[in-house]
Amino acid sequence: MAKPYDFKTIEAKWQKRWEETEAFKVSEDPSRPKYYCLEMYPYPSGQIHMGHVRNYSIGDVVARYLRMRGYNVLHPMGWDAFGLPAENAAIEHGIHPAVWTEENIRYMRYQLKRMGFSYDWDREVDCSSADYYKWGQWFFLKMYEKGLAYRKASFVNWCDSCQTVLANEQVEAGLCWRCEGVVTQKELEQWFFKITDYAEELLQDLDHLPGWPERVKVMQRNWIGKSLGAEVYFPMANGRGEIPVFTTRQDTLFGATFMLLAPEHSLARGLSQGTAYEAVVAAFVERMKREDKILRTAIDTEKEGVFTGTYAINPMTRERIPVWLANFVLLEYGTGAVMAVPTHDQRDFEFAKKYGLPLRVVIQSAEADLSEETMERAYEGEGYLVNSGQFNGMPSEKAKEAIVDYLEREGLGKRAVQYRLRDWGISRQRYWGNPIPVIYCESCGAVPVPYEDLPVILPRDVEITGKGGSPLAAVPEFVNVPCPHCRQPARRETDTMDTFVDSSWYFLRFTSPHVEDTPINKRLANYWMPVDQYIGGIEHAILHLLYARFFTKVVRDLGLVNVDEPFTNLLTQGMVIKDGAKMSKSKGNVVDPEDILEKYGADTARLFSLFAAPPEKDLDWSDRGVEGAFRFLNRIYRLVSQHSVLLKRGRKGIPFTDLMVGKGLYRKTHQTIKRVTEDIEDEFHFNTAISALMELVNEVSQFSLDGDPASREEKVFVLDEALETILLLLSPFAPHLCEELWAELGHSESIFAKAWPCYSEEVIQEEKVLIVVQVDGKVRGRLVLPAASSEGEVQEAALSNERVKKFLQGREIAKVVMVPKRLVSIATRAGE
Repeated sequence: MAKPYDFKTIEAKWQKRWEETEAFKVSEDPSRPKYYCLEMYPYPSGQIHMGHVRNYSIGDVVARYLRMRGYNVLHPMGWDAFGLPAENAAIEHGIHPAVWTEENIRYMRYQLKRMGFSYDWDREVDCSSADYYKWGQWFFLKMYEKGLAYRKASFVNWCDSCQTVLANEQVEAGLCWRCEGVVTQKELEQWFFKITDYAEELLQDLDHLPGWPERVKVMQRNWIGKSLGAEVYFPMANGRGEIPVFTTRQDTLFGATFMLLAPEHSLARGLSQGTAYEAVVAAFVERMKREDKILRTAIDTEKEGVFTGTYAINPMTRERIPVWLANFVLLEYGTGAVMAVPTHDQRDFEFAKKYGLPLRVVIQSAEADLSEETMERAYEGEGYLVNSGQFNGMPSEKAKEAIVDYLEREGLGKRAVQYRLRDWGISRQRYWGNPIPVIYCESCGAVPVPYEDLPVILPRDVEITGKGGSPLAAVPEFVNVPCPHCRQPARRETDTMDTFVDSSWYFLRFTSPHVEDTPINKRLANYWMPVDQYIGGIEHAILHLLYARFFTKVVRDLGLVNVDEPFTNLLTQGMVIKDGAKMSKSKGNVVDPEDILEKYGADTARLFSLFAAPPEKDLDWSDRGVEGAFRFLNRIYRLVSQHSVLLKRGRKGIPFTDLMVGKGLYRKTHQTIKRVTEDIEDEFHFNTAISALMELVNEVSQFSLDGDPASREEKVFVLDEALETILLLLSPFAPHLCEELWAELGHSESIFAKAWPCYSEEVIQEEKVLIVVQVDGKVRGRLVLPAASSEGEVQEAALSNERVKKFLQGREIAKVVMVPKRLVSIATRAGE
């Protein structure tokens, strides 16, 4: 009787062996093709969840499979360790963020090793380590030198009660998530990265990423948001300057009957000073600071605004048009000013109707006669121009070109390209992040910290309360420093960088994590980069992936790497859901991986997470599915253990053509090699690969060694070939079990030192037989079919044969007699 499957002992044994032998440590080897496999590194929240298990299992199968295919595989792991949750833990539990983070990393590292993931832990990166964040500061200084890092006043979410800036996700229905105080917009000096300098390249290079999901590329294209149009200058009626407006519909310029500004616009308050409208404008601006911008711009939000008391001049009609502030206009888009054409923009139409502002049709539809008096909504399509002076009668597209030519000729505007993308604000008024390396001097202004003084160390002796802005501002030893230029007393920047900065280049650091004189060794980076396969959630489709692409291009332009794009292929895996919803503590549907590891083991957890659904689809959790995966592994364990003594005695190879018995199983073995290989290669269809293995295991289970001694030797050979193939094909999915059973079959080397099995085209071809088809005793057709075809399949083929059907036309079949692999005899009533 086979011994029980003791997964705890087996998994601990092989995890220890892999660590002792540094089984997954990798170095550069130009003689082999390289492969860089990377899953998005986790935030060290305390423990892994089932989403981690699935994500990292996908990557581990890819890494282990390609090692067996002869690739030199880099498969690293690290920690996205800075961030607000650590500060929250400090407030709630009285524990320092650094201590909380270090303890979490220690435990999660233990959990990942317990899962058997094949990481090169020698390359581990922790972005809260000074060895790492020093180089983030170095990049900041280089970008500052190139004009890519700059400081300007910007509006932020501000909680007056907590005296701190909040990220957008910390504002809930206009209230602070922590104290539920009202959140307002406050203008503060902030640091930015000039990602807009790379907008066009970021957009164009999406076309060079065929290995990315189209859905992700569409999301990035929309986020970058390129628009071709015109910048039009609207002079102020009082002669005091002009207001530039960007529009993609310059063909509607003659219909602009008023102008709208964002409440945050620099002119918003100034235009009303000294007028009867000053107080109401100020009140409106203050109220808009408390409004959520997403809600302000929603289609169903009521349009509202205030008149500023001033007028601009429409440059085409020379008419005075009133300047208003409107809730749905944002400073972040275009110039923060809009030429309002109410007949041809629905939001402007609703605004004009509400406040009694004039309408003028300037685009006439071919389908309907548009009139200001009868319009019930704006006509936003194209047509031909009316009420547009010399441009009357022109089609919209032609008029766009003609009007922008006129604007440029007359000095009233110019062709322009606008991007929805805005520069990346990196300032965070928080403690647990990378200090911005700038010193402020009254005489010298903003002075970058000298390179030789890096890193600016994040002090440990800090009180974190969640109130009063950055905790660093309350640490005199950190703040008060001499100016690097004039040596006069100065103060350090107390903001830290957005944590997206850390995750925008960690994949580059993995290529040379131990170099001390540069962030990235160019030779090593050029060997490993780009990442061949990147794996992570769809929620990172825009910000992280866009910032990582931007950073890679900046690092390239600094001369540290030659690649244009960081990730050749991208897989966005689905979520793990239970009871119809994403797993979350609030829903009470969380499955703790520790419980699965204790009850079933790591190989079962891995196998289920890969078998239950294709990687890109959501995985619906099933306790029965987990139990089924565990039973399957037990079955393999029993099969191999049952035959291990017989099989490890050694065997001689027998050519397939010489086999007298076992050809069916031998053929199935090679067919399974083909199926599993293709399923892994074809967009990681791990679920169907595992299904193919289950089919092969079923055939092995039914294979009998009974028979005469001569045939028994052949059967042992076929069985051994099948069982070893099962272990080799299953090893990337269930590595611990396969290592154990491989050793039990008498192999001294790791199963992962063995090459991935190859199939024979000759062997996988089904054996064919010639079958004669008779109708009423006369040969009417011949069929060539696989020898393994069932009686039903043979009969169906015979009856659907075109020649046979001709002789059966108009006759009723009485009976069908079959001689296996030789004959189908059809008798009809007419032939009886």
